[in-house]
Amino acid sequence: MGRLFGTDGVRGVANRDLTYEMAAKIGHAGAYVLGKENKHAPKILIGMDTRRSGHMLEAALAAGVMSMGGNVVCAGVVPTPAVAYLTRTMGFDAGIVVSASHNSAEFNGIKFFNSEGYKLRDEIEAEIEDIVLDGEPMGERPIGEGVGTLERDETLYQKYIDYVCSTVNVDFKGLKIALDCANGASSVTSPEAFKRLGAEVLVLSNTPDGININAGCGSTHMEDLCAFVKENGCDMGFAFDGDADRVLAVDRNGDMVDGDVIMAICGTHMKKQGKLKNNTIVATIMSNLGLFKMGEDEAIHVAKTKVGDRYVLQEMVDKGYCLGGEQSGHVIFLDFNTTGDGLVTALQVTQIVKESGKDLDELAKVITIYPQVLKNARVARSGNSEYIEDEVIMDEINRLNAKYTVRGRVLIRPSGTEPLIRVMIEGKDVAEITKDAEALAALLEERLN
Repeated sequence: MGRLFGTDGVRGVANRDLTYEMAAKIGHAGAYVLGKENKHAPKILIGMDTRRSGHMLEAALAAGVMSMGGNVVCAGVVPTPAVAYLTRTMGFDAGIVVSASHNSAEFNGIKFFNSEGYKLRDEIEAEIEDIVLDGEPMGERPIGEGVGTLERDETLYQKYIDYVCSTVNVDFKGLKIALDCANGASSVTSPEAFKRLGAEVLVLSNTPDGININAGCGSTHMEDLCAFVKENGCDMGFAFDGDADRVLAVDRNGDMVDGDVIMAICGTHMKKQGKLKNNTIVATIMSNLGLFKMGEDEAIHVAKTKVGDRYVLQEMVDKGYCLGGEQSGHVIFLDFNTTGDGLVTALQVTQIVKESGKDLDELAKVITIYPQVLKNARVARSGNSEYIEDEVIMDEINRLNAKYTVRGRVLIRPSGTEPLIRVMIEGKDVAEITKDAEALAALLEERLN
């Protein structure tokens, strides 16, 4: 990660960490670097989620871009994957999303897409960082007719809905579906897409007020949707996060279906149809052991990357794979979009339900999810890997690895941003893995503080 851009753009508390001054500098520097890269004044699309601070940051970004001669089109509130799609299909040199995804309303963020709808290359982000943080010179600013322009087109989301509806080839008539829109960017697009396709749609959390995004709703708070689906006799439900690049599902029994299960359902279906390129699903090291066991049973290769959709996508692009994602519901169908797309994912799952004639809970039986316990050990500093040099800690980790070799696994992962070491143990006995994870986390704290 860079000094400014993390694995998913710039992020912080709006107006404290991420100020309008910084946003203007990022827009200014981004337009300069992208203009130099493309050898013309860039045309940039800006979209945002429903946070109150979004308008402030959008205005600052747009001003920064125009100050370097760039031309801006503001699309208003749209999902992150809509910006990726519109950027690559409408001739924009870049797209910018103002969003902090699943975080609460006081946070916000800035994320760039290049003209092909992918995140910027590391070296491009680094050049923007150098200008913003170190004041690298950019030459004279344009004046007169050289100053950039701004246009607003808040109907562009309709093009995105048209497109995502075209990714399925069945209608959803006869299906009763609940949608939790997290009071975020999917509040219009997701219900409209499902209604267009013929489903009976019941909607929760689609009345954003600028401060209720992700507040007790959406993919990070599944309780209400789980209860709602069961109480209202829905066939299934889907919960999006604030910027709608991820989604989790709920079956008719009110049980959650996470990203690993979604990938198993979609991957096996795509294999049967001959659409799973290179017979591979890309997951991360944090995906449930059950996903990898499913791959063995179904003769599907499950590739493994570091945590982060950035790494999943890179593996997919490099190796020619078309399906990948994370347990959190950030699933990428590379045949349809260049980033995680919650609505595309929800539509693909619904299409499989309709085509197969099976309920979601029945489809989910393709994978057995192992109980998984995650405990955090608070240590002296972030990124702490000193545990590798501690003989007592390593003896215990090796003992646990031997214990869970056949019927589980142990994963130790230092946080890159917080003074934490994450201990994750999977196995068949919840009480046993909880006891072992807690004991190992306590040992890490004792030895490393």
